[in-house]
Formats: sequence, C-alpha cells, structure tokens
Amino acid sequence: MNNAFRIIIIVLLSICISCEELVDGEINVNPNNPTSTGYQSILVTAQVGQMILQNGESARRAGIFAGTHSGIDRQHQGYTTYTVTTTDFDDLWDDVFINSYRNARFTEDAALEEGITGITIGIAQVLQALSLGTGTSLYGDIPFDELVDPAFDNPMFESQTVVYSKIQSLLDEAIVNLSLGTGRPVEGADVFFNGDEASWIAVAHTLKARFYMHVKDYASAYTSAQNGILSVEASMYAPHGDALTAANLNWQFFANGTRGPDLVVSDFIVSMVAPDATVNPAIANYRGNAKTNEAARYNFLFEINSNGFQPNLSASGLGGQTVSEPIVTYQENLLILAEAGSRSVDFATGLGHLNDFRAFMASGGYLIDPVAADIQYDAYESADFDAGAMENLDGIAANDALLREILEERYVTLFGQIEVFSDVRRTRSEPVVRVQVMPNTGTDLPQRFIYPQSEIDRNGNVPSPLPGLFDATLVNQ
Repeated sequence: MNNAFRIIIIVLLSICISCEELVDGEINVNPNNPTSTGYQSILVTAQVGQMILQNGESARRAGIFAGTHSGIDRQHQGYTTYTVTTTDFDDLWDDVFINSYRNARFTEDAALEEGITGITIGIAQVLQALSLGTGTSLYGDIPFDELVDPAFDNPMFESQTVVYSKIQSLLDEAIVNLSLGTGRPVEGADVFFNGDEASWIAVAHTLKARFYMHVKDYASAYTSAQNGILSVEASMYAPHGDALTAANLNWQFFANGTRGPDLVVSDFIVSMVAPDATVNPAIANYRGNAKTNEAARYNFLFEINSNGFQPNLSASGLGGQTVSEPIVTYQENLLILAEAGSRSVDFATGLGHLNDFRAFMASGGYLIDPVAADIQYDAYESADFDAGAMENLDGIAANDALLREILEERYVTLFGQIEVFSDVRRTRSEPVVRVQVMPNTGTDLPQRFIYPQSEIDRNGNVPSPLPGLFDATLVNQ
C-alpha cells in the first residue's frame, strides 16, 4: 500500500465529479483542486467509495460465492466456476483500502486540521470501521495500525480477530464523538444523513452488532442491536440520481448491454421467493406457506429478461435507476435481534423479534409500492415450529427450525449485499440450520477473497503461505 497516498489524489479527482450529483447542498470548495479541498469534499468521496464497496463489484462477487448470482459470460462465468487469479482482486482491494477507508481517514485528518471535532470525526470513524470490517470479513488478516502512517510502506497484517476487536473500539470512539453534538459537517457534505448524529449513532450500534455476528459473539450482537437502527427511515441507504454516473449500481451493471449479459440471479434464490410454479425453477424451495406470501418481494427483487433472472430494474424494483441501495438497515438490525436473541437468550425472544420483522414486512417493509394483495406475513406462533408443523416439516429441534427460518430470511432480505456471503461462511458448520447453498462446482464453497497481486507485489508482509479461495478465515474455522 505504499502508493496509497498518491492514488488517493487520483481517486479524489475522479470521484468528486460524479459525487456532486448525489448531494443537494452546495459544497463551498473546488473539488477538482486537491490543494484547496476541505474535509467536506473528501467526506463525499469517502461516502461514494463506500457505496462502490458495499453495492458494486465486491457485492456481486460475494453474491456469486454465496449462491445468489451466477456468471454466464466472460470473467463472471469464470468466477462462478471459482476460477480466479490474484489480479482479479486488485480493484476490489482498492475499493476497501483506498476508495473508502483512506478517504474516510483523510476526512478525519483534514477536519482535525481545520479544528473540526465531534460529529464530523465520528462520521469519518464509522466509515473507517465499515470499510475495515468489510475488508477483514472478506480477506481475513489485514493491516490496521500501520495503515495510516506514511512511515510504513509495507504495513503489517494483523490477525482477523484482533482487527475485529479494534474495529469495535473504533466504533465506540465514533459513538463518543457523535454524542458530543458539535462539529456538524457543512450542509450537503454528508450524503447519507446530512450530519444527523442520532442516525449515525444508530448505524454505529448496528455495525457493532454486525461485526459481533461475524465473530459469533451473539450475546454482544444482541445488546448492540438493541441500540441500533430502530426505524426504516434511519437506515443507511446509498442515494442515486438520473445521471449515469449517479445511478443505482445494479442498474449501471445490468442495464448496460455490454455487462448485463455477464451475470444472472441464481435459480436457487429465485426459487425461495417465486410463488408461481410456472416461473419458479424449483417450487419445493418456495418459502411461502399459510402465513406467508412472497409475491410482492419476488416482484420487487427480480425480473426475467432474455438473459434469465436479473434484479428488477424498474422504478419500483431493487435495481431501479434512481432507487437507493441498502448499506446498513433497519431490516438487518431486526434480523440480528432475531438470530442473536434466539442463540443467546431463548426461543421466545428470537421468535418475538422475527415477528417484529414480519410485522414490518406486512406493512410493506423495504419494498417499493407493493401490491397489498401480494403481501402476507402473519405472525408465527411457537407451535408453528413444533415437529411436523408448517415451519418444521422435517422434525428438527424447535429452536433449530426457528434459526433456519431466520437465516433464510436474512439470505433473502440481504440479497445484493456482502453480508449474505458472511452468513454463508459463518454458518457453514451448522448443516441443520444453514441455508442450503450448494457449490457451483466441486464440493466446497469459497471462503474468502484472495489477496490481490498488487498487494503481493508491493508489500512483503502479505501472509505467507498465501491462503486460497477455499481456506476459511480465522473466525470461520
């Protein structure tokens, strides 16, 4: 990463031009002149970098490895057969450490130089934690302490478990700074919440819960989620606009005739929510029952074109041109409460939170303009999970049946996000409850992104021997 400080200027120049279409407020600096760029312009680039990391190619690649997407042409066809090389991850590594993390850290440094503290610093720290939490989840051991010191051309890699612990501390520090109530960024510089500290504090707590889930500390995840995002309006979504460079990233990929044919949505995830047997590739997988109708969600998520199943690119679909994309959401927080509550408290706690989620979906949830007749998410009763009942036809333990339902719900709800890949790996040793994703080839599912050639070439501290695609990261061993 010794070229990071030079690359950041290039990133700043290239991203800022399209960033301005994402913000409503006027940023009172020249974003194309890095010598005079203030913290507010760097904050915008950090947030756009985060959108690219969370909703761009890393998410699509993770979806292929987690069974939600399938490549049918060019590089993506190779990724689907797990044929990857180290150079395939060069740009994805930069999305973590340059486009999102470094810009967020530079935001913090620039704000401090201008005498800005409090909320702005807290926002930058939440963005740093999100970048590095995503990075360690995908790659395992990564640099942390030496990342921001230019004295270290070859930053040391730290253990994944140590990195997760330091991320928790960073989020704690961010919450303290956000709670000061001072140092709000200028109007329009924060494209997610326009400087609203309460929203950022909620996001920080949900991220703490997310990363506790990664390390299987379910009790801590449950505690953190109780302070997390408590309404859909407080969710962190990436805003998008009409211009091509500001459009929804699913729309940019799948609506582009040169890229859309490369990738489709997998038959497996479609089969979980498509109620029509003439459309559903494997109707036995359908999650609907006497209390559940998934028609509205299927219509929101997917459409069929000449390539096969793809994200719905209409104005009321997941991939609509101006549709905002999820990053950290109320629905994720509800499902963390459900799973972590079931695992660390008891069955009744988990069921109660699952029913909170179902009540949310019954009201339309995160869908856009759903048809009311296509929505049904009645509350489950404990008896529904008894052996032989509608949610436990194969007669497993009731709490396992509940966990299986929650994990399936997470798999569908978090479609298009990196967290699906995190869940598939986290639960790989739980065959009774895990979502039954099958490898596209061979007998093993991918367990990580591999270290990129760009880092191997310039940093002698890259772990050796290099772990392979099927080597589990430390927290998933």
